[in-house]
Amino acid sequence: KSTLLPALLVAEGYDRIIVTQPRRLPCNMISQRVNSMVNDNISGWAVSGKEHNVQANILYMTDGLLKERLLNDDNLITENTHVKKSVVFFIDEVHERSINIDLCLALFARLLKLKPALKTKMKVIISSATLDSSVPALYRNIPGCSLIEFNLVSLSTLYTVTVNDAPKENLLDLVQRLYSKRNRHDQILCFVGSTFETLENCRLINKITKGAIVAYPLIQSQSAIDQQKYIEQGTVFFSTTVAETSLTFPCLKYVIDTGLINMPVYSLQLERTELQEIKAAESTTKQRRGRLGRTQPGEYYALYDYTSGEQRKYPVPQICQSELVNIEFALRRSRLKTSLKEFQQYLPDKPKKEYIDDALKQLQRLGLISSSSNESFTNLGASIAKLPDFGSLPMAKAVYAALKQYRCGRDLIALSSILSVLNTSAVLKSIPIQYKRPEGDFMTLLQVMNAILMVRDAVPSKQFDLDRVCAAKGLSAAVHVINPALRRYKNLDKAFSLSDEFRELARIQSGNWENIAKALLNGFSDKVYASLKMLQGKAQQFVKYNVNQRRSNNQQQDSLNEVTEIAVIDRSSTLRTGNKGALPAPLVIARDVRYLTAVRSVSILSFVGQLESSWLEYIFSRELQLNEAEEKKLKDENILKQATQRFSQVQIQVNNRKLVFHGASGHILNAELYVRQQLVTVLNFTLVSDYPNNPHDNLTRNLKSITSMPGDLFGPLRWRWESEQQVKIRTKMHKNNGTIEVTVEGIDSQNQAVHREFMSFLSWLRTCAVIRHPNSGK
Repeated sequence: KSTLLPALLVAEGYDRIIVTQPRRLPCNMISQRVNSMVNDNISGWAVSGKEHNVQANILYMTDGLLKERLLNDDNLITENTHVKKSVVFFIDEVHERSINIDLCLALFARLLKLKPALKTKMKVIISSATLDSSVPALYRNIPGCSLIEFNLVSLSTLYTVTVNDAPKENLLDLVQRLYSKRNRHDQILCFVGSTFETLENCRLINKITKGAIVAYPLIQSQSAIDQQKYIEQGTVFFSTTVAETSLTFPCLKYVIDTGLINMPVYSLQLERTELQEIKAAESTTKQRRGRLGRTQPGEYYALYDYTSGEQRKYPVPQICQSELVNIEFALRRSRLKTSLKEFQQYLPDKPKKEYIDDALKQLQRLGLISSSSNESFTNLGASIAKLPDFGSLPMAKAVYAALKQYRCGRDLIALSSILSVLNTSAVLKSIPIQYKRPEGDFMTLLQVMNAILMVRDAVPSKQFDLDRVCAAKGLSAAVHVINPALRRYKNLDKAFSLSDEFRELARIQSGNWENIAKALLNGFSDKVYASLKMLQGKAQQFVKYNVNQRRSNNQQQDSLNEVTEIAVIDRSSTLRTGNKGALPAPLVIARDVRYLTAVRSVSILSFVGQLESSWLEYIFSRELQLNEAEEKKLKDENILKQATQRFSQVQIQVNNRKLVFHGASGHILNAELYVRQQLVTVLNFTLVSDYPNNPHDNLTRNLKSITSMPGDLFGPLRWRWESEQQVKIRTKMHKNNGTIEVTVEGIDSQNQAVHREFMSFLSWLRTCAVIRHPNSGK
């Protein structure tokens, strides 16, 4: 359907056939296959930043590129387009139901409904191995639109495919077994749930077999050239969904399917996107099985055992489970000047109203559209709408601030280019030490980009060989990231060169982290985290520190001793420190905050940079819960008055046992630290028996045994509280009367927690039958 049908349409006299593919590599590969098949150069291809023979009769392009042209190209197809027969738009692999595919379907539906005259100029082919009924229903309901459906009752492969149920098989064991029995050129393709699993399984199979089996990853961030090279040369592959469609492996013999997909799902309640492992739909596993039987007989191994009805028939359309703010902005900035509220009528499956409302609220919170009834662009929104698409509105805001305010436009454009192709921070581990900067991951990545761009700009383009440059710079392990990042930078550079307003500003390079950080804060101010080493002494833990801190309804207000949303820095980050190493950065900004599940209590910060509190210029409020003793100490010792005088830029008050700070975020942080220090108090208590004069009392006997023991019995407890909570604990044993004096120094809520732990220990001693001496076993 992807190769032969477009060629037949050319033979039938259709003026032009534009065929979409979900990914970059198939555009190139299928185009070459068509030209080889007909022995003529009738096909070309176009992807973002790269194209070949684009005036050919058949043009293969990504569905994302077609979406952009439908949104912004007035001349793609009009009533004045001259045709002999008609232009054919061929949307392939529709079963994937990606956001770009659904938007293309909706844009064509809108075009056919609002401009009926175009029905004589164009035809739309919707092609898929399996298809939900909502897609044909969309076009069937367009007045005057003729819909012809063709369903193949049974589709057999050229060669036989044997299906094997193997739910109890270990993936890597099965790969080794199939590898040992395969013929020389047979290939093995394994479908796993995520990019991390793809890379990790490649590493593990190589390690387990001591290099005998070399496996190649197939992931979204790779270049088409790399993917094609792997497919032509490799034997074992671990892949995400990228290998499900349009790719033909020359000697594929075995497919192993875990039956799982890691899907980003937006939670409206938690206001965040989480990576959820879900069961692959029936249509998805069918596509994976369909990779086989094309060049030789194949064997499909299902590592899942789903009961009837456990799998969905079709995957949930991504537009129905994704954050919609970028789509809302794209529609408003496009030539259509529309909104999701109006546009949703053309979608095959409509997002829920509350998700559309959430997108609108986010745009208002970002300051891009007004809160008035007309919901028009603000001045900032109108300005950002003139910028190229950065794929992220926070990054677009950061770039705009860099261009207009902080004079570091080129730095942010280069930084955004590499960040846009990074879904995980794993690449940071492969970057040599000479590129790593103490300011954190942003400057490390910028250092890498600058090193490559300096070479690229110094030599003629035909002489620039990225593989050789990366090898010379020690960056070969990151070339799969740098390659698409350079393509992205080239596209952005070209777009800015066409802008009279931004052309010169985009060429200004600062290299100063303070300026770059302040620009990033314009977009990512809701991802600022303070170290609990400063606030509470937990060495590797951070807490969100800004106005946009998001809580679900069942989360409680922060107290001086407890925080509801804890974060740790990704292990790949240059700012990650060990428990016994350097102190963690006191304040950081992150691009990504990852939540693996909705109930996860600790989030992971990826792509992190260190901040100074004086750089935080935005205004917000922060509330901390006090206990009764802490509130009394604040008032009795005039701590509140002293803090107000010392930090005049911050409004500080106590209301209903809540300590409330309001002002510039950097000053709030310093004010909070001061108040915490002033609230430190000392608590003394003694562990003593209820019946100290009764030698037969269980507690009395056990306390006597403990106080007579050598060594520091409470050392681990004391070290834990001091390293994690900055609470100092001193204990003094009295052998003569079997008592233990305890002194605790911290804020009252912490002191009370320590007291409860010691009382729990005392309660245990009351019921403990025997306390053995440490040397009793010798």
